[in-house]
Amino acid sequence: MKKSLVYFQSGGPTAIINTSLYGVIKEAKRQTEHISGIYGSLHGIEGLLNDNLIDLRQEAEAQIELLKQTPAAALGTTRYKLSNDINHEDYQKILRTVKKHNIGYMLVNGGNDSMDTCYKLSTFFRKMDFDCKVIGIPKTIDNDLAFTDHCLGYPSAARYVVQSIQDIALDNKVYPKSKFVIVEVMGRHAGWLTAAASIIQDPDLKPDYIYLPEEKFDLEQFLVRAKEVYERKQRALFVVSEGIETQMPNLDKAVDAFGHSQLGGFAAKLAGIVEERLGYSTRPIEFSLLQRAGTLAITETDQKEAIKVSTVAVKRIVAGKTGQMVIIDRKRGPKYKVSYKLKNLRGIANVEHKMTPELIHDVNNGGKLFGEYLFPLIDKPIKLQLENGVAKYTKLRKVKVK
Repeated sequence: MKKSLVYFQSGGPTAIINTSLYGVIKEAKRQTEHISGIYGSLHGIEGLLNDNLIDLRQEAEAQIELLKQTPAAALGTTRYKLSNDINHEDYQKILRTVKKHNIGYMLVNGGNDSMDTCYKLSTFFRKMDFDCKVIGIPKTIDNDLAFTDHCLGYPSAARYVVQSIQDIALDNKVYPKSKFVIVEVMGRHAGWLTAAASIIQDPDLKPDYIYLPEEKFDLEQFLVRAKEVYERKQRALFVVSEGIETQMPNLDKAVDAFGHSQLGGFAAKLAGIVEERLGYSTRPIEFSLLQRAGTLAITETDQKEAIKVSTVAVKRIVAGKTGQMVIIDRKRGPKYKVSYKLKNLRGIANVEHKMTPELIHDVNNGGKLFGEYLFPLIDKPIKLQLENGVAKYTKLRKVKVK
């Protein structure tokens, strides 16, 4: 018997998360033997809790195509945390929605916390002996999901970081004496995105130092290095991961449902310390949402792989696979080549994939190794559909499923 498929987006958006949705819709429409309804859950798991689903078959083809260049989360997202207790009432609410709409396939598109949700849902359905398969689609600009070579959304965010830092460095070298620039990049515990700055080739544009969250941050050492660089060059450009802030004393930040401190503004704090202690004129720059919503930075590889991963996810779920996530497996060799596999969620949920010691050392020592890893992922931008010189975004009708 045919079953309906539901897809939802979870956690922080990216520039290509909607490309994953595009891939799901296109492949689900081809699976006529297995799939009846194709639904989207609005605001992640909350749509299933509140029976707030839309019929993705009702969307115009032109708007589906525009998903490939639309950043953010077209279906809305959430950071709602499911209870570890499968007897919690939330699970019964989800089950009622699933039964009501004859849902047998569920795709969860997100990062670490989302894969935790994915794992809990697959475990719940298995223990209830209810036939609903669940598969995860990886997404996070932090690039910290285990087992996959890289996460969808990371290449485009990395390209944004590299290009923007080059532009900033070029601007900061035009005066005989310039600012002390501190650029803050996202990355709570893993420095993959911050490390992207290391691949800049031009020594005049390369950051003077890059600080990763995997390494212990010493403020006094930072100030010594800051003084040495600025006195020598009469300008400086340091790149820091936002996650370093968690190592600073007296951290008093709000936390989300998963217990994560809400970071941001660390560059400004460091700049204040530099001005107070060293007397230099500073310019703190926080990329903030721009690094995960940069349409102009979307890479061809990121887009193509997002479609491929989603295609694989749909094919595998209708074949009966569940409790797994699609991973990207990079092949060894000089030419970039990958395959797509499934990995059990048990080893992925709540596990952070951090940078290796070799890559950490490489970041402030030329960036050759990191360049070999990153260059194939960011080598080409996509060609955008424009209107009056500006990228067009999708506008979904969001027809409610009764």
